[in-house]
Amino acid sequence: MARIADILKKKMTVSFEVFPPKEDDGVPKLQKEIDICKKYNPDFISCTYGAGGTNKGKSVEVCSYVQKQGINCMTHYTCIMETEKTIDDNLKEYASHGVENILALRGDYRIDPETGKPDVKTGGRFHYASQLVDYVHTKHSNYCIACAGDPEIHTDARSKWADMAFMRIKQDAGAEFCLAQTCHDIAAYEKWIKTLRKAGFHLPVVLGVMPALNAGNAPGPNIAALTMNPNECAIPRSLAAIIGKYPAPRGASPELTKQYADDFKKAGKEWTVDQIHKLMCCDVQGIHLYTLNKAPDAVDIVEWAGLRPSPEGKDTVHRRPEIFLGNF
Repeated sequence: MARIADILKKKMTVSFEVFPPKEDDGVPKLQKEIDICKKYNPDFISCTYGAGGTNKGKSVEVCSYVQKQGINCMTHYTCIMETEKTIDDNLKEYASHGVENILALRGDYRIDPETGKPDVKTGGRFHYASQLVDYVHTKHSNYCIACAGDPEIHTDARSKWADMAFMRIKQDAGAEFCLAQTCHDIAAYEKWIKTLRKAGFHLPVVLGVMPALNAGNAPGPNIAALTMNPNECAIPRSLAAIIGKYPAPRGASPELTKQYADDFKKAGKEWTVDQIHKLMCCDVQGIHLYTLNKAPDAVDIVEWAGLRPSPEGKDTVHRRPEIFLGNF
């Protein structure tokens, strides 16, 4: 097992992200997904963690399974509703399973059940991710700490300059690399990373990549559930064309609806491969693919992009996309 920051000093990383299932019987199913990812020798797999410790038990179980497969695991960890004691106890538990990489986050605010609005009281000792980074760096130095980044600016930032300033603060507090939120707009990412470097942020940046597998998880009507800042997430023309090309007609038969979904998925995976190739030319030190707990599609993208070879030795690199993806 290794600290992810040490791997980043040697090469570009390729990794996957999974989330603990809500179903009681979901962990065994997820383990099969992880087994598929393992065949592609990922540099690490990350596992999400609910605000206030929700899903913590399953998160520990998933992380433990990843480690037992000989794969580096990074746990996401949020500080909302946490105290020094709960953080100490939880991080010691993760460490007992061999986990030594952590993504330090503030986490999402709880929703007030009466008003339906976010309750901005964090309810604990820590209010910002930078405070959590500092605490883990000081009290749990065995962990390699990642901080989050948002190329299209965090939804709670008062300005893009404040957002950049807090990136510097997290770096100085002890973060060793950045795991950036997905960004479909290549130009926006380029502008962000150039400004970030100019601001003195020198840590490696691993970028999350959201595969376009269906109209629900591509930028569009449901993007609010899948991006940090839905109001600012740009929709590239090339992806908008795919979204518009493959909507199932109203009243279509189940067979036709499935055909449209299959066509969208194929075109969307091709588009995601193209995005990865562009991003690799834009000061990215790692590609972190969100599996959406659909490992077969995620590993297809890894193969097609040439990031990892087929375990069966097949030539699966897609050198000529079948759809027009636009110019760089």
